[in-house]
Amino acid sequence: MMKYEELIENFSWTETRRQVVGDPDGVFNLAIEICDKWADDPNRIAVYWEDEAGKEEVWTYKKLKEKTNQMANALKSMGIKKGDRVAGLLGKDMELVVTIIATLKIGAVYVPLFTAFGPDALMYRLGDVKANLLVTNKEQVRKLDDQNYSFEILLVDGLTSNGESFWEFVESFSIDYEVENTLAIEPAIIQYTSGTTGLPKGAITKQQSGYSLYPYYKFAMHIEEDDVFFGGADLGWSYGLGPCTLAPLSLGAKTVIYKGPFEPERVFQVLDKYQVTNFAYAPTAYRMMMATGIETMRKYNIKVKKFNSAGEPLDGEVVRFFEEHFGRAIYDHYGATEIGMIVNNYNILDMEIKPGSMGLPIPGFNVALLDEEGNNVQKGEVGQIALDTSDGLTHFAGYWNNTEKLQEKMLGNWFLSGDLAKQDEDGYFWFQGRADDVITSAGYRIGPTEVEASLNEHPAVLEAAVVGKPDELKGEIVKAFVVLNETHTPSDELKEELSLFVKHNLSKHQYPREIEFLEAFPKTQSGKTQRYLLKKREYEKQQ
Repeated sequence: MMKYEELIENFSWTETRRQVVGDPDGVFNLAIEICDKWADDPNRIAVYWEDEAGKEEVWTYKKLKEKTNQMANALKSMGIKKGDRVAGLLGKDMELVVTIIATLKIGAVYVPLFTAFGPDALMYRLGDVKANLLVTNKEQVRKLDDQNYSFEILLVDGLTSNGESFWEFVESFSIDYEVENTLAIEPAIIQYTSGTTGLPKGAITKQQSGYSLYPYYKFAMHIEEDDVFFGGADLGWSYGLGPCTLAPLSLGAKTVIYKGPFEPERVFQVLDKYQVTNFAYAPTAYRMMMATGIETMRKYNIKVKKFNSAGEPLDGEVVRFFEEHFGRAIYDHYGATEIGMIVNNYNILDMEIKPGSMGLPIPGFNVALLDEEGNNVQKGEVGQIALDTSDGLTHFAGYWNNTEKLQEKMLGNWFLSGDLAKQDEDGYFWFQGRADDVITSAGYRIGPTEVEASLNEHPAVLEAAVVGKPDELKGEIVKAFVVLNETHTPSDELKEELSLFVKHNLSKHQYPREIEFLEAFPKTQSGKTQRYLLKKREYEKQQ
């Protein structure tokens, strides 16, 4: 296997162009890349679909092409045209996958929605994007009972005005469809970001994302045509839609889509049943899988050769556990909706995995750590992760009807991620928290993530969240909120033990001066801890 330096040196966008059908500088339709270009082989499997009740379906790329062509014709019959916005509010249903690809085929823009959203969250997004059509089911549409809206609704488990079921309606149309000649720079997806403050913003993904995101799919996830890929994230989120669904399809792999609640042993069953070789899930899922114990794992024949993780830093204990018991470390990745996955550990490489590290910058892009003036920081210093957009290669085309928000995120040609990191002597990035989560204490700038990672290494700690608490002398002190494992109970002695544990294992200026035990943390719909609410509470106490 090659080394990272060789990957960077040998990378070529010219070679990447050979992997796509469309022209990244001209006509490019994402639907062709993720479906149609693989459909000539009638036996090539695209999706193994299964739900928690055990219902199973096998979809070839040929079947997927035909059904999405029929759906594209159906959408056109409903008056949906190029540039219109089609929203999907479903779980991991094949009706949703078909809707997404069909929407792209007609040049309309797909808007993912998460089924855990309530009425306010849904109506804000649907209203902001001026949706033309919502594809959903009876359970979800009840959330809109008392709402005023002008978009059409198509139920996948209901009847049309002609008394047809969803599939009867779709299958009444031709299996032939000429895909719209969209330009590479035209919008394909509008994904609303779940920021910690302010209203969500609609991040626009270009049609050519199948080209610009290829280095991540190929090198970090290392998806190959003969892989059986299984990704756990929901299609309502950017990682679930892109890397976990569109990525394996764009590389012609077999994709497992499991519709059911997350249960660690059920995941092991799916990995065994479909002989999954490439797997992606969030750190919380990996921790829960580890917690089932090695005896449970040994009941299953796990063939995974590539483990991927994203969403939050992965603690070293989990990485080492998987390396010991599966012969393969979990490869942690970092990114965001707007910038893609730009700092990674690369499954394609023979590289050292440093547990807790985000990895190294992605080939083909210029990634830097910047100070507030836009200067590169020195190795070992904390800076904001930024992506150079001057070459136009990024898949991101700004925010929907919100140029002001885009300007706030730009520093010259640099798009600022809002995330802080530092590089070690080998160039590896280490996540330090959000830019607005930085703790300034006695002149030190302390990223909360490193302190949290240290606390998470203690056997008593289930979860940790660290914020800055106002302090007259130091400006702020480090305060930790801790959710304990069931085997431990809160006590002053344990608080002292945890503080000393961090002081010993991390540093004398980063350890928490104060610890508070909680039953649970406030979290976003996607499961991320909302530190800003904990910090807000501490500041309000001082008023």
